Amino acid sequence: MISCIVIEDQMPSQKVLQKFISNVEVLDLKGMFYNALDALDYLRDNHIDLIFLDIHLPKLTGTDFLSVLTQKPFVILTTAFPDYALQGYELDVVDFLLKPFSFERFLRAVQKVERQMKRTSGSMGIEKPESILVKVGYDLIKIQLGDIIYIQADGNYSILFCKEKKHHVSYPLKHWIDTLPRNQFIQVHRSFVVNVQEVDKVSSGSIQIDKTEIPLGRVYKKDFHELYLRLQS
Repeated sequence: MISCIVIEDQMPSQKVLQKFISNVEVLDLKGMFYNALDALDYLRDNHIDLIFLDIHLPKLTGTDFLSVLTQKPFVILTTAFPDYALQGYELDVVDFLLKPFSFERFLRAVQKVERQMKRTSGSMGIEKPESILVKVGYDLIKIQLGDIIYIQADGNYSILFCKEKKHHVSYPLKHWIDTLPRNQFIQVHRSFVVNVQEVDKVSSGSIQIDKTEIPLGRVYKKDFHELYLRLQS
């Protein structure tokens, strides 16, 4: 699935995009925003693969919004003004949809995103980046994704169990579910996310990583087994 949001201040255009997105199975609409400032607040705590972004927006224009993003998802610009096309491509967007656009044209833009995501993910389908920056106390530390063994929820916080040490961080478990590569990390219980590549043993109601036994919740079993078996093949 490609998680996406729409930033668009015109209701008719919102409705068109919402309808088009609902007709593409691979797209998962997470939110609609009338202005870019509200979208920035959302993106601070949520990982998104794709943004459908209007250029003429109140408070902060679409191009200014792109210039302040620290981690930029794939972006498809939507506008009624063709003169902005060159400026959009200079900001490294995937495609440029000139309003009013057809569903066929919309679908071609989404397919471009799919192709770029596949190229980024590599031969095993594990998404970039290979490392992440994590705030631990007052410091930002760089952690290699391959060093993360599993993550345990601790209220609104979480504990990263890495190969060398563990880190108590001020991120909820949902942050890791939304942020980490989905073809490598998966939720197996309401309190646990695991690195599937580190799993040593699978039982009916639990999994084992090294000498640690982690519960495998009933609602998570199917997705876990599918990913685990795919990585073993």
